[in-house]
Amino acid sequence: MTTVWEFGEAPLAQTQRYAAAMRRVSSLVLQMEESTEAVDDLIARIEAAEPGLRAAVPSDPTPRVGEAASDTGRVYLDHSRGVAGYNPAFPVYELEADGDHAEGKVNFPVLYEGPPGLVHGGFLSLLFDLVIQQHNCDVGVAGKTTRLEVRYAAPTPLLTDLDITVERVVTGRRIESTATLSHGGTTCCTATMEAVAGRREALPAVSPRRVSPESPRVEGGPGAGGAL
Repeated sequence: MTTVWEFGEAPLAQTQRYAAAMRRVSSLVLQMEESTEAVDDLIARIEAAEPGLRAAVPSDPTPRVGEAASDTGRVYLDHSRGVAGYNPAFPVYELEADGDHAEGKVNFPVLYEGPPGLVHGGFLSLLFDLVIQQHNCDVGVAGKTTRLEVRYAAPTPLLTDLDITVERVVTGRRIESTATLSHGGTTCCTATMEAVAGRREALPAVSPRRVSPESPRVEGGPGAGGAL
């Protein structure tokens, strides 16, 4: 039975709601033709919330991982899968692993635009890094990336369902993955990633989320996993 790799805390359900809302709203704001009262009101609310948010997080932004696990830094959230579920800077995608093969879907909103109507190449590279790492974690053998090479074959459209395929080969402690992003049978871009397989028992300690006794309990959201 395959045991997926996880490393870090699950995001709060509240954080996941925030990420989804910010992704939607940011895409809308980028399409505004002129200044509006709605955007001014949004900015004012965000700026008003910032002092309270700053006061609620640890003053040290260092993640509590490894030697710093018992320090006063911040919680480290799992990066192995579903990162976009809590961080709007990352694209949302679906991926299902079947052994050394994986398939999925992605649809990039306006937030990730580069050339007119097309996805920025940097986000495509990020997507490949995410899906290949998730595939490795889902099948139980993951590790540190040593090389990621992306080749762009055709423009990648925004607001379009795109197909993801991933294949991998493990030789000793070396993992080599190839991934393709396509649309309607046309290959948009491909990636090759090499990684060194890690050992689960060698993963550093990660401090769990700390909740003060007087705080109301807020459950973490689904889709936890971890970066290596």
